Amino acid sequence: MPELQLLRLDHAPALLRFERENRRYFAASIPDRGDDYFTHFDTRHQALLAEQEAGICFFHVVVDEDGEVLGRINLLDVEDGSAELGYRIAERAAGKGLATACVQEICTLASQRYGLITLRAKVTLDNAASHAVLTRTGFVPTEAIQLNGRPGRRFVREL
Repeated sequence: MPELQLLRLDHAPALLRFERENRRYFAASIPDRGDDYFTHFDTRHQALLAEQEAGICFFHVVVDEDGEVLGRINLLDVEDGSAELGYRIAERAAGKGLATACVQEICTLASQRYGLITLRAKVTLDNAASHAVLTRTGFVPTEAIQLNGRPGRRFVREL
C-alpha cells in the first residue's frame, strides 16, 4: 500500500525519476516545469526542505513499497490557517483511486498535524480527473480563474 511521507533529503533521487518519467504526462494538464527545474533539481530540493522547515509549505511524496515515488501532495503558502493544495500522481498509478485517497489523507493531516482550517486548490477546466478528485474529497468550486492563460476553477474545502 502506498504511503504518504513528508518530503526528506533522501527522497531526491526517486522524486527526480518521478518528475522525469511523468513530464509529458503532467504537461498535458498542468504547466510544464521547464528544463531549468531538472537542471537545478538538487538546489530546488534543498530550497523546498528549507521552506518546509520554516513552516511555509509542507511537501509530501506518495511512496510505494519499493521506495519509488508515485505522487506528490503539497500544502503551499501556509498562512492564517489556510494553504493551497497541489498534487500530481504518476501516469502508471492514475485512475486507481490513489489521488482521492491521498487528498483525503492530506486533508486530515492539514487539520490534525498542521492546524489548518481551509484548503484551496486550482484546476484547469480540461483536467476532469482533478475536478472529480476534489469534488469526491469535499472541495467546493468557487470561482472561474485563469491558470497560465488557460481557463480554470478554484476550489475550497473547510476542514
